[in-house]
Parts: sequence; C-alpha cells; structure tokens
Amino acid sequence: MSFLIVNQGRYISHWVQALKEKKPDLDVRVYPEVGAPEDIEFALSWNHPLGAFKQFPNLKCIASTGAGVDHILRDPDLPEQVQITRIIDENLTRDMATFVLALVLNHMRDLSHYKALESTHTWKPKRYLRTEDVTVGIMGLGVLGSHTASQLVNLGFNVNGWARTGKELDNVTVYTGAEQLDTFLATADILVCLLPLTKETANILNKNLFEKLPQNAFVINVARGEHLVEADLIEMIDKGHLSGASLDVFREEPLPENHPFWSHPKVNITPHIASTTDPDSAVLQILENYERLQQHKPLINVVSRTKGY
Repeated sequence: MSFLIVNQGRYISHWVQALKEKKPDLDVRVYPEVGAPEDIEFALSWNHPLGAFKQFPNLKCIASTGAGVDHILRDPDLPEQVQITRIIDENLTRDMATFVLALVLNHMRDLSHYKALESTHTWKPKRYLRTEDVTVGIMGLGVLGSHTASQLVNLGFNVNGWARTGKELDNVTVYTGAEQLDTFLATADILVCLLPLTKETANILNKNLFEKLPQNAFVINVARGEHLVEADLIEMIDKGHLSGASLDVFREEPLPENHPFWSHPKVNITPHIASTTDPDSAVLQILENYERLQQHKPLINVVSRTKGY
C-alpha cells in the first residue's frame, strides 16, 4: 500500500520527514510524482487540485491535514468509495483557543485602537470593559469551539454557543438550530465563527445575520473565508452597527493587495495562522489510520460527507 501526499506546498517536507521517522519502510510519494496510480490506497491532503483523486482506482482513504475537510469535499469528482478523515489534535485545539482569546482580549481592551494612535503620538485613554461585562457567542461547538468556549469561561466571560444539534457544556448556554439562532445572536457582544463550512453555513455571516447582533458587536472569523459575505461586513461596519472585525480566513488567500480589508481601519487581518497542524504532533493518528486500513479495521476521526464534518 503506497502513501500519497497531495499538499499544494504546505509543509510537504515536514510531513515526509515525520512519516519516515515513525515508519521508515513507508512508501511515501508526493503528488504529482505518483508512480503507478493503482498502488495508491491512502492519501494525505490539503487543498488538492480538483479531480486529482479520480485517477487512483484503489484509493480507500483521504486524510485531511487539518481539522476541516471542506477543501476535500468541494471536489465534484471525489471517488464515492473513499473514506475521509480529519485531524483531531490537542495542539491544534489549544492553539485555536489561545488565538481566539487573544483576539477577544485585543478587542475588549482596545489594543488595536491604541496601536493606531501611536503613529500620531496621541495619548487618549478609553474606558474599558471587564470580562464579566462581555458576552461572547461562539458559532460552532465542535472540538475547537467547545474548548474555546471553556477557556473563555475560565477567564470570566459570559459565553453562549450555537450548534446544529444540542450540546452540554459547563457554564455555557447553548442554543440549537435555526429556530434559536436569532435569540443567540441578540446576546453576542463578540461573535466568533468556528463553524465547519457546509452548504448550510456558506455565506452565513451576512447582513441579515449582522443586523440581529447588538449595536457595536464585534465579529471574529477563524473558520473559513466562505462563511463571510465580505461586502456585507464592510457595509455594517461603515453604518456603525458593527464596531469592527478580526479576520484570519478569506475567500481568496493570500488576500489580494487591492482588497478593501487591508485599508479598513476597523478590520484586523491575520494570514490564516490561528491554528496550524504540526506534523510531528499529528503523524501518529495518520499512521494509525493507515495501519487500520491495512488491517480492515474501522478508521478514527471519519467525517460524514452529508454533514460536511
């Protein structure tokens, strides 16, 4: 069984090294140098070229190198018999929670505002909020969202969550389904998107949703760029309904040089660095599934094609 990496330049050498260190005899091939296509039964992928997998008649598993699988499911030529898995890693989860905490605290204590004042040597203190004065609403309560919620609770924030199905989290009020979305939104001083990208969640961060947030609410998107209708965000900030946004993901990455987000004073940009998979940390679960496949055992961290996560 040959192991194929289709990773579009994303840490390819690091993955090869990590795989070889744990399993020296592993036949690792890097796309497009695939050798005999019929040898390939397991693929490790991030943002693969559409249609790339249909050439492998014996492919049985495609493993995402990250927590999301939308980059795989977007392929209309994805072989039907192939199982799809994702990474669930403590480092990935902890890194995301830490990053969201940083963005929440940066907004709450106006750090970006003071940074902007440095250029004009302006000394202008503002009254600040305390954690107990702020309600953070988290859209998406999977592994990443649930852990992020618990960390915010530990810091003293009021935390609400919204999910497709019911969840129970300590000290977090959870709203469920479309019928409770408006109630959830009305409570969120800071809205954090950690949803998986599916047909149902694409473009969910739009004008209609923003209008249901409290006046001066702040938006954080660390999920996928396709969740956000970009023009709607700018409109709602410029109208004064939203106080601003921190964005780590975009529809086009890298963000084009002429994009209006770059120059908007109330939009903070980071280059998709909230949480990235460390091959050294994640390689063992990848190899576990590789061996399970060889032994005809059920795989771990399998995702549903219909749900998209």
